[in-house]
Amino acid sequence: MERPDGAVMDGLHVSRLALSHFRSHRSLQISLDSRPVAIHGRNGAGKTNILEALSLLSPGRGFRRAKVRDMANNDAGAGWKVHAAIRSGGQMHETEFSSDDGQARQLKINGKTAPQGDLAEIARVLWLIPAMDRLWMEGAEGRRRYLDRMALGLVPAHASVSIAYEKAMRDRNRLLRERVSDGRWYGALERVMAKAGVAIHSNRLTTLKTLNLVQSVADTAFPSAKLELAMPAGSMPVLEEDFLAMLESGRGRDLAAGRSLLGPHRADLRAFYTAKGMPAAHCSTGEQKALLISLILANARAIAENFGSPPILLLDEVSAHLDSHRRTALQSEIDRLGAQAWMTGTSMELFDFMGDSAQHIAVTERDGISAIEVRP
Repeated sequence: MERPDGAVMDGLHVSRLALSHFRSHRSLQISLDSRPVAIHGRNGAGKTNILEALSLLSPGRGFRRAKVRDMANNDAGAGWKVHAAIRSGGQMHETEFSSDDGQARQLKINGKTAPQGDLAEIARVLWLIPAMDRLWMEGAEGRRRYLDRMALGLVPAHASVSIAYEKAMRDRNRLLRERVSDGRWYGALERVMAKAGVAIHSNRLTTLKTLNLVQSVADTAFPSAKLELAMPAGSMPVLEEDFLAMLESGRGRDLAAGRSLLGPHRADLRAFYTAKGMPAAHCSTGEQKALLISLILANARAIAENFGSPPILLLDEVSAHLDSHRRTALQSEIDRLGAQAWMTGTSMELFDFMGDSAQHIAVTERDGISAIEVRP
């Protein structure tokens, strides 16, 4: 694949995946090329568990946000391991996640212990899963998390500032709940919140501006969505010193509430079906799904420009919700991107439209243990 400037992209892809006692997979080993991957099997066979393992290649807790001990195979105690060889930037990187006896997850990159943030140097991963189908209908927390995942793909430092903000806010909220009124306890925490909070807000605005622009020029069969960041009135200034002053002046109100009332943690993401000028929340179920697919493709195009290679896409049960026209359109988009897309479905027929352009994996399950068969 070529970028608009003519430079050739070195496609990011997983070339080998091995699971040990992860979820329903007691043992799994597959070797792959850069083509899309079609995974099929009946419900509960273990298809989504493979995608969850791949979602760990992005900083965070994976798309299920599961506890470490919940990822272990039921008959294997509390230990599990995920190994992925990633081709990125013309080099091979060996990544390994593991947990022993329910302890915190450990990451090694090329044999050396590494923080999760280092994953952003070698990979980008986006996902669309059934749990996101009601994104526009449910609470703001899920939409903030979705926005931050999009921002992370474009601004890797977004992860560290988000962590810093959340930690400082938790500590400040504890002081508020304990009715601590001495301002000296708050100063350092509020300075961290002010610095990180302004960075979070800026990253989010940049992400939305980028995705709106990418969609406006895209030639795609999927509907575009206009994205906006909604904030409670006066809750997020753009300057660090202004946000710090707001936190200081708002302590009395926050003390009464027992929590921090202003900041980027109060943001909400709004989307509008561009062609209809209609809020996504008022669209049909099918239209909402199409908008989500459009957004993940727009995010992927933006990452391809920013990172130099399209991200790995994890698309769980997407084909079942699309008619034949949109399935073909999705395949065309993936081909155009040059992305390694991992797609799941309950039958092989759902992927007939992909033909030889995909690698096919059949997943079966017996007595709670999954097994795979790689098919040509």
